[in-house]
Amino acid sequence: MKNILSSILIIAIAFTSFSQNSNELYVGDKISDFSASADNSTIWNSNEVKTNFLVVYFYPAAMTGGCTKQACAYRDDKASFDKMGVTVIGISGDEVENLKHFKESYQLNFPLLSDVKGTIAKLFGVPTKDGGSITREFNGESFLLKRGVTASRWTFVLDKNQTIIYKNSEVNASEDSKNIQEIIKNFTAN
Repeated sequence: MKNILSSILIIAIAFTSFSQNSNELYVGDKISDFSASADNSTIWNSNEVKTNFLVVYFYPAAMTGGCTKQACAYRDDKASFDKMGVTVIGISGDEVENLKHFKESYQLNFPLLSDVKGTIAKLFGVPTKDGGSITREFNGESFLLKRGVTASRWTFVLDKNQTIIYKNSEVNASEDSKNIQEIIKNFTAN
């Protein structure tokens, strides 16, 4: 009887571990179409992307140190991405108003999407934790920036069929843009 109970316990633990990780995606997996509110208050849809590649990077919170470095690097490299046929989007649990402030403060030139409930993060298998809020100054005024969830910093590259060709769950924020350019160059060279 003790052996049977031990076996049942082991199976239950294994099943629980599997189900907790069952949302994780891998290179070669296809992503379903997704949409979200963008920084300009429109709805952004993945199925409207007409470039060869879509870079989807998740970041924890707008207007924070690492997230600002990452966003500014993508901003600075936009012309290179355009030449390569790449669309870049940043996704966080921030409310749309936060994204407007973030985009304007740093002259960001690509869409930022609001994933307050973590729906897109879940679709991609990106871990999230509770949201929060921070106070930041924008145009001489203080604003309370709220986010529904805090996503882990992960980056994906999708081909034009929305198939994952690259995934990084250990992103270096300031090097992410350069790294992704190299990944895409190597992918297109093969």
